[in-house]
Amino acid sequence: MNNFLQLFRIPETKNRILLTLGLLMIERLGFQIPIPGMDPTFLNSQRDSGALFGLMSAFSGGQLGQATIFSLGIMPYISASIIFSMLTKISPAMEAVAKEGAAGQKKINQWTRLASVPIAMIQAIVIYATVFLPHQEMISPDMQQSPLLLGVVVVLSIVAGSLVVMWLGELITEFGVGNGASLIIMAGIISRIPHALYTIYEDPEFWETLLFLAAIWSVTVLGVVFIHKGARRVPVQYARLQRGSKVYGGQRHFLPLKINMAGVMPIVFASVIFIIPAIVFNWLGWADLKTIFSTPTGFVHVSMYVALVFFFCFFWNRLMFQPHEIADNLREHGSFIPGIRPGARTAEFLDHTLTRITLAGAAFLSVIAIAPAFVTQNQSMPQDMRYFLGGTSVLIVVGVALELVDRLNAQLVMRNYDGFMKSTGTGWTQKPPQGGMQG
Repeated sequence: MNNFLQLFRIPETKNRILLTLGLLMIERLGFQIPIPGMDPTFLNSQRDSGALFGLMSAFSGGQLGQATIFSLGIMPYISASIIFSMLTKISPAMEAVAKEGAAGQKKINQWTRLASVPIAMIQAIVIYATVFLPHQEMISPDMQQSPLLLGVVVVLSIVAGSLVVMWLGELITEFGVGNGASLIIMAGIISRIPHALYTIYEDPEFWETLLFLAAIWSVTVLGVVFIHKGARRVPVQYARLQRGSKVYGGQRHFLPLKINMAGVMPIVFASVIFIIPAIVFNWLGWADLKTIFSTPTGFVHVSMYVALVFFFCFFWNRLMFQPHEIADNLREHGSFIPGIRPGARTAEFLDHTLTRITLAGAAFLSVIAIAPAFVTQNQSMPQDMRYFLGGTSVLIVVGVALELVDRLNAQLVMRNYDGFMKSTGTGWTQKPPQGGMQG
């Protein structure tokens, strides 16, 4: 606790923490401002707006079922970031820009911001057509007779709110602590818990349910942290270079290959693709097929969901981590893996290692995504709580929390403080060098 309090004794770190908290509070206040033309009475009437929108809300930090200006959250910016991340690996022109260093990254960031505007407009139109129009009770009586004008107001309000959230996220990234977009998503997920707990408070078995949920959450978090920190450390030896009487290099480092390298992306892609058939079958009136795809503990649902998670794990890892490119970079810098020849043999070794790691990571993601549905199937709890216990929300919250801890720990270490995750006894004193002057 003493080491943790050191964060608030450093003026720069304290200001960054307070600024981050303040910007997050401003972002959450936007969810209390209704869209013009909407009836504030029904502000919270559509919290559960379907499986697809529930997943998108958890992934974006927004609340798509609410008629507020920040209901879209930071999802357009996240969508644009994912698109450009894939383009830098697929398109040679984008890959060349990404390799320009800081200048290239600045260009990509600017393109990402610009692409967020049309994406936000498309998503706002979809939300207006699928959420707001079918529920006329959410619309003010004065605007119910003007759907076109109401649509323009709703779309512009949601797009403007999304851009403001994106701006707040960039302010947190630049002047605060941690990644702004990630913190906004985590804040959106955590903000649902009080409402969910209040919903189950009237249940006679409230305390039993609360202890049950706490046990599930604790076990899930321990598993996520264990896998999130797990990595295959591939040793890399740097060649020795002798220039005159001095010898450079010859050091050994490690190339960490994380077990869960893909993060939460495979679950997100699999969930979105898997939900689409259920929506289509619902529109067509095929109730039997809809039931098969909508039953989270059914054999068909589980089998296809696991297959999609495995597929997207391998797809994302192969797209983002290219063994041949890593092998060429190691050879150009005079580095090699001990016992492995540089070039093609190194690429084969990295490819084989990546395959085995991806297999373990995909199995872990499958368990995280499916296990909560089996554990909570006989429990009466709101949909918000189910999403919070689901794989997507847990991975996001735990991953962002671990990243935030690392950032704060780095702030202490840079100033010769012990990290607040360490304990070193009574401390240490630095002795002056022998023969030096003491001052």
